[in-house]
Amino acid sequence: MLRVTWVQPEDLLDHELRQARLDGREPKAVEARWRAAGGPDAVRRRSASAGVSRYLRLLAEDLLDELADLPGRFAEDEPTGLTRITSLCPDWSAGPDGPGRHGHPADRMATAPDPRALEAAWLGRAIGCLLGRPVRNLPLDGIRALARAAGNWPLAGYFTARGVPEDLLAAHPWDHGSAATCLAETIDGVPGDHDLDLGLVNLLLLRRHGRRFGTDDAARLWLDELPPGRTSAAERLALRNLLCGIEPPGTARHRNPFREWTGALVRAAPHGWTNPGDPAAAAGQAYRDAVLTHTANGVYAAMFTAAVIAAAVPGTHDVHACLRAGRAVIPPRSRLAAAVDHAVRLARTTERFEDVVDGLHARYAATHHRLHAVPNTALIAAALTHADGDFAGSVCRAVSGGWATDTNGATAGSVAGLLAGTPAALPERWRAPLKNRLASGLADFDGTGFDALAHLTHLEATRS
Repeated sequence: MLRVTWVQPEDLLDHELRQARLDGREPKAVEARWRAAGGPDAVRRRSASAGVSRYLRLLAEDLLDELADLPGRFAEDEPTGLTRITSLCPDWSAGPDGPGRHGHPADRMATAPDPRALEAAWLGRAIGCLLGRPVRNLPLDGIRALARAAGNWPLAGYFTARGVPEDLLAAHPWDHGSAATCLAETIDGVPGDHDLDLGLVNLLLLRRHGRRFGTDDAARLWLDELPPGRTSAAERLALRNLLCGIEPPGTARHRNPFREWTGALVRAAPHGWTNPGDPAAAAGQAYRDAVLTHTANGVYAAMFTAAVIAAAVPGTHDVHACLRAGRAVIPPRSRLAAAVDHAVRLARTTERFEDVVDGLHARYAATHHRLHAVPNTALIAAALTHADGDFAGSVCRAVSGGWATDTNGATAGSVAGLLAGTPAALPERWRAPLKNRLASGLADFDGTGFDALAHLTHLEATRS
């Protein structure tokens, strides 16, 4: 029997119950009905469950819809409509230099990105993703144990199996398939990766439709270019919803308990790169993309990421100013805003990053899925703050914090690579194994070099 992950209603229900608790919706009555009917206990596996009766499957579908209709405590402070979001952000249009007319064509040309900085950003994205890939499904203690056994703690280089005891590798196996392509001893170019492909999809979106694309344009492109089997979580469900005739932004809401996870965040970098010095425009562009798959904090995480990167593109601001620019586009009373503020304070006042991570895990691990946008965005902000924007320090801290290690490494690398300014500013030991070669499930980009990606991105950043 074929069981496809991320789409079975009986599996989605558990995730929706968890999301409901985070939203301040009270799911106890719904959960009681599910248990009374014989519904299985919580599913915490990555694969699809063994399946349930047709009756339970239909009941799960009904309960998913019932949960979606429950009122939440945070609705007023966490809107998904852009007009309401901007009304809640008093400094929405203020970049790192304060209010300005960043969207004017003359200003865009004045802040046109350096192609070398864009190449460093693409390299940084790939390096961070590659660093986090082998451990992306491991618990924090497993990540630390593997790195320590290899003499690589605090994390300072790609993971390796050299010197790691077999029993430790058996207890904490590398993410499936990654041992052959993502360890220090096996890297030979950048292998295909879901997180990297999502960024490439948005570069393709910009090439076809420009910066004024609409959410419907993104939806059509996804249907043309993204096989559902190569997507996961919110992205897979959005594609399912499109194929069922549901239009955006309903694609993000309908039976989609992953709508506040990290999928929109990890594909946001091109929106920042193509709006140099204009965090508000970058956030607005990321919004139109994100609402295809996400709502509320899942959307804010993408907007935050794009705004931080847009502020970093001109190369005139430190990472702390860039993070402030990102913070300005998040509704101030949202859970994401509170998480970012807490993480930045913790990183500024704590000497050891390991203690920062422990503090974040103590706050979020028990209640949030490891792929939820709130704790992961907080971790990225903490890593960039604690490392003061240093490239190696940023990607290593982001990955060493666990949770969505590849996403966090890629995002921190996108920012820190920009701040480094040129590919040569990235340490040779990090970039040499990449061999200027990226594999991709998208035919347009398979085998592309990072210099070519930088050129294509520069064209979009300067297109009038």
